[in-house]
Amino acid sequence: MSPKLSRRAALKGAVGLAAVPLLGFTGEPRRGVVAADPFTLGVASGEPSPDGVVIWTRLAPRPLADDGLGGMPARVVDVEWEVAGDETFTRIEQRGRSVATPESAHSVHVEVAGLRPGGEYFYRFRAEGYLSPAGRTRTAPATDAPASSLTMCFASCSNFEQGWFTAYRRLAEEEPDLVLHLGDYQYEYAAREHAVRRHVGPETVTLANYRQRYAQYKTDPDLQAAHAAAPWLVVWDDHELDNNWADEVPEEPQPDYSARRAAALQAYYENMPLRSSAMPRGGEMRLFRRVEWGALATFHMLDTRQYRSDQACDDQYRSDCPARLDPFRTLTGQAQEQWLLNGFQQSRARWDLLGQQVFFSQLDLTPGPGRGFNPDAWDGYVANRDRITTGIANSPVRNAVLLTGDVHAHWAAEVYERAGDPLSRRVATELVTTSISSGGDGSDTRADVDEILPDNPHIRYFSNRRGYVRTRITPDELRADFRTVPYVTSPGAPVQVGASFRIPDRLPQLL
Repeated sequence: MSPKLSRRAALKGAVGLAAVPLLGFTGEPRRGVVAADPFTLGVASGEPSPDGVVIWTRLAPRPLADDGLGGMPARVVDVEWEVAGDETFTRIEQRGRSVATPESAHSVHVEVAGLRPGGEYFYRFRAEGYLSPAGRTRTAPATDAPASSLTMCFASCSNFEQGWFTAYRRLAEEEPDLVLHLGDYQYEYAAREHAVRRHVGPETVTLANYRQRYAQYKTDPDLQAAHAAAPWLVVWDDHELDNNWADEVPEEPQPDYSARRAAALQAYYENMPLRSSAMPRGGEMRLFRRVEWGALATFHMLDTRQYRSDQACDDQYRSDCPARLDPFRTLTGQAQEQWLLNGFQQSRARWDLLGQQVFFSQLDLTPGPGRGFNPDAWDGYVANRDRITTGIANSPVRNAVLLTGDVHAHWAAEVYERAGDPLSRRVATELVTTSISSGGDGSDTRADVDEILPDNPHIRYFSNRRGYVRTRITPDELRADFRTVPYVTSPGAPVQVGASFRIPDRLPQLL
């Protein structure tokens, strides 16, 4: 009897395919010119549809090579793939052959189609006589399928230098149906002193730099486990390119910024399980999109970096900054805003979930002697935010939930049509995930809560620990569990629930 690949082992990234019978691949494996395992970066899947999914890998026998090409030869390499209906790969649903080219850093994006709606699948690759780890994925339910349930986790902000990625491991152990990553997947900084783990290479500026940095992150076994556990929907924030970038404006002047931006976009596409429709063209990349999960949920994935105006004020936290109210200042750009508003008007799902990067709710901060607002958030773009909340209020949207990253802390808030005005209509809720590791261990002190919550009564929860958010979505409610780990400066932390909330159907309130 052939050994069985257990689901738990596969999801933890602990078992390769050497123990699994090769019933699907044809022909004998042949060793090519690659002298070591090229699957050091793991596998991933994403962009589920009712009949398919994207499966991804990237060949890199020497992942940290300075040229960013992972030790691969400068030639095209054939890569076989297969998708099975069972974890032992005895029921092969589809198989095929793709090519990995030097121009794409030997990354592979296979857009599998013709699968069953709402199905669980397993996938793997073979190249140069080597076998990849296995991944688990699933297709979305049919568009008109009755609303059932969905377990979805979302995360953001994983800084390799500031901590271990244990939270990714704990997320994988949830065995979710879907994962959203809301940005800052990797950080561009050069190696820093006193880091928990040190970056390889300089600050990422060139295509080779970005490719090497993604490779370093993807060698992390906890991140590989999270990718192998479920399909992902991804969007970026700033550190995938450069801290606080806004469209064509970097945070600080720098030579040849347009070339740096093009390199960052190219590397992002190469390393994410995205469809070819997201392939960068001319220094631009279309990331905002809608993904339906049957009749239960529609995910509106936003890009609040590529089309935004620069920050409203140079002096951060100024409450009297007039630019905040400028109707022409935008985080989304006009075209993306109209696309989102049109989506609200056409909504037929039970839940409309907006996957986006920066804090949406009004947040009155006290950084010093005066009060103010963070301009690197929707508080710096008030008119843009008001048009979106009004669009939700005056549409068929039944339940709107903002899913947010960026700020390295857990938050939960209720969203009003006029931000911060409890006399206006409550139109949505916001769930904010903390970071995977950015910011180090963090803390939970009463002083943090006492300082923030009294001046922000619409905010129901705050925690400065690391972790992610687990949601369970049904026709009747969305339950959110804020999952936290007590430390990231050493590996192996346990996970616990810091707080839980229910959002009932048709009631934008955190209970």
